[in-house]
Amino acid sequence: MSKLFCLMAALMVLASCGADGEPIRPTFGVGVNVSSSGVHVGSSVGVSKGPVSVAVGL
Repeated sequence: MSKLFCLMAALMVLASCGADGEPIRPTFGVGVNVSSSGVHVGSSVGVSKGPVSVAVGL
């Protein structure tokens, strides 16, 4: 899990290096799933710049 977090953090830093072009936008999503096996909550965080998006599901 920590390797994945470090990889995603490195990609976010790399994506935010450019000062020109489109702005970098943080993204955040939350979902709730209710089924016969119970209630599950999920979330994701990420960044997007132009057509490129990087997100991590938690």
